[in-house]
Amino acid sequence: MGRYVARRLLQMIPVFVGATLLIFLMVNVMGDPIAGLCGERACDTATATQLKREFGLDKPLWQQYATYMGNVFTGDFGTAFNGQPVTELMATAFPVTIRLTLVAIVFEVVIGITLGVVTGLRRGRPVDTAVLLGTLVVISVPTFVTGLLLQLLLGVKWDWIRPSVPPEATLDELIVPGLVLASVSLAYVTRLTRTSIAENRRADYVRTAVAKGLPRRRVVVRHLLRNSLIPVVTFIGTDIGALMGGAIVTERIFNIHGVGYQLYQGILRQNTQTVVGFVTVLVLVFLVANLLVDLLYAVLDPRIRYA
Repeated sequence: MGRYVARRLLQMIPVFVGATLLIFLMVNVMGDPIAGLCGERACDTATATQLKREFGLDKPLWQQYATYMGNVFTGDFGTAFNGQPVTELMATAFPVTIRLTLVAIVFEVVIGITLGVVTGLRRGRPVDTAVLLGTLVVISVPTFVTGLLLQLLLGVKWDWIRPSVPPEATLDELIVPGLVLASVSLAYVTRLTRTSIAENRRADYVRTAVAKGLPRRRVVVRHLLRNSLIPVVTFIGTDIGALMGGAIVTERIFNIHGVGYQLYQGILRQNTQTVVGFVTVLVLVFLVANLLVDLLYAVLDPRIRYA
């Protein structure tokens, strides 16, 4: 196991460098960041030259990237164009988004897996058909429609929640935004669990466990569910980074100043340091989540061993 983890950590290095390089190049060629600092009027030549020199934008791209990566390994993600260090923006944005993501993951795991198990064990029955239709509707409706509808009904019409979430949002205030964020992924988890349960019900090891006279609950939990969760864990693990980076719509609807909000502001203002800094951290989240998913395989399925 130790050798496998060490090998995976080494493999993460070129992936991290390649991903950050690609993002760095894409962000730096999407427009002129200096133009956004001067407002609606174009910067004069002297001011533009001074700003480029101040932010290091007068150097070649490869040199900018090498300088940036060198600073990243010392904990310096640069300075936003408003003079605020990017690390300060991260310190205020990531805690909120992490709480929002945790709420969304809980919804996916609890509701998604439960519905998937129930429908997988009752395939073809009315409850199975109803859940399949419900998940299809959730997948078909865009997230911003679901979010605005819940905000209108629960926040404006019925006054059950705050339409706008405060910056110091607690977990209970993030329940509705978390449900909106998790809605599509929850539907996929339900369908994926259902399919996996339905397929593994016909496996030989399940028939053997039933033939031994084991209790139904033990057969389902110990044998059927444990092996059926491998593709579900894979999806949820890769979905963690997607939820954190893809919360732009949800955070805009509920006015949550998290990672999605900062990315939106950075893209809108062409603030390259902010965008590249936040995406760099999200790349690390993706890589770590995928490593943890691979390690969980051996826990779920004893047949899997890492040399």
